[in-house]
Amino acid sequence: MLTRTIFILSSFFLLTCCHRDMKKKGDLTAGTPNPLFTKNCSSCHGANAETFIQREWKHGNSRLELMRSIREGYPNEAAHAFGATLKENQILELAMYIVTTMEQQKAVAIAAAAPKANKFVTKDLAFHLDTIVADQEAPWGMAFLPGGDLVFTERPGTLWRVDAKRHKTAITGAPQVLDEGQGGLLDIAVHPKFTENHFIYLTYSKFRDSADVRLSTTAVYRARLDNDQLKDGHDIFVALPYATTRHHYGSRMAFDRDGYLFVTVGERGNQDGMPQFLDKGCGKVHRIFDDGRIPPDNPFVSTPGAVGSIWSYGHRNPQGLTVNPFSGEIWETEHGPRGGDELNWIQKGKNYGWPVVSYGTHYDGRSFTDNTQKAGIENPLTYWVPSIAPSGMAFINSDRYKGWKGDLLVGSLRFKYLTKVHLDGKKVISQEPLLQDLGRMRCVVLGPDGYIYVAIEAPGYIFRLVPE
Repeated sequence: MLTRTIFILSSFFLLTCCHRDMKKKGDLTAGTPNPLFTKNCSSCHGANAETFIQREWKHGNSRLELMRSIREGYPNEAAHAFGATLKENQILELAMYIVTTMEQQKAVAIAAAAPKANKFVTKDLAFHLDTIVADQEAPWGMAFLPGGDLVFTERPGTLWRVDAKRHKTAITGAPQVLDEGQGGLLDIAVHPKFTENHFIYLTYSKFRDSADVRLSTTAVYRARLDNDQLKDGHDIFVALPYATTRHHYGSRMAFDRDGYLFVTVGERGNQDGMPQFLDKGCGKVHRIFDDGRIPPDNPFVSTPGAVGSIWSYGHRNPQGLTVNPFSGEIWETEHGPRGGDELNWIQKGKNYGWPVVSYGTHYDGRSFTDNTQKAGIENPLTYWVPSIAPSGMAFINSDRYKGWKGDLLVGSLRFKYLTKVHLDGKKVISQEPLLQDLGRMRCVVLGPDGYIYVAIEAPGYIFRLVPE
């Protein structure tokens, strides 16, 4: 008891002294990146701590509570501990920066206004934004129905439909989700033969209770869309095992030219026990039939003990997946740790290396591997250091954007822009950031009208990019 009392008193003394000193130095100015925060925290929480705005604080948001969270971490919630690598005054500086930034950002209502500028100029063309929906909480996945209606998910659990007149209607019948951490209602896909079967596919954080612990995993839910209601819904894929963590669900889907459904699953924060083991479904890209059955020509169907749906393995947290419309190949992006985000061409039975090889480090700066390449492991087509936190991705096969056809778009959650990757086959020639500081770029798709659609968080909007 005495020790705890001394710790609390010393913390308050440190808080008071350092607060006075930091105010003199001007270290807490919101909108000005703090070097300590940029180095240790920005890859997950944004350059100016913007992900802390409008969120529920499970473990408290006072300075002392934040200091404890930074120092000790919450591993099951992707909150990493920095007590071994940061000094107490540095932990205090981080806590005060977060608190001050939150207060000042709320004062200017950073998440309440639409973009101030609506004309964007690139080296090839200029375009403006056409607002499809506004004032959403957290758009995650988007897809289009054959008639042109947009359907999109919101992470807390709502599925929406938007018609040609921009009228928005909630679709009932979505599965119950675990809306905690990075979990929730995630991606959405429409069956290639929707006009015949009306099938919609959703990925989500599925949960179950075991003793006094709530476990969760990534699952695929298939249902038939009848007007604005999902019917006959059931899970056709559940990644095993369940885990206690609340992050790294992965969770993108794509149908290839042959009608197979590809699904990404993150390693749930268990880098040592999941991605390199074929008897575990996490940290993998999976390939299934449209009803969840396992194709007999999958690479590990005949491997004893292996999960038959696995197509590739050694993945960390793949949140981007798309089919190259020019070649039919499967392309993927995934989050590295601190640095080392990857763009990959996904091939049958290949190992993509996590955590044996990586261009990143632990979040606290420690190295977990000295290998960036190794025999038997596929190299990424490109990687990002520092991390951009890549999410949705889409190829441009439309003629509406002069000079862009054949390029790849990748959303950045961390830096709040859309990366246009110029390609020569599988070789990355250059990259250009678009829509800078618009918001956390969660999803990008090419609509049936040939236009690019982007979904952003904080604030939640869906825009269409219209060339001037």
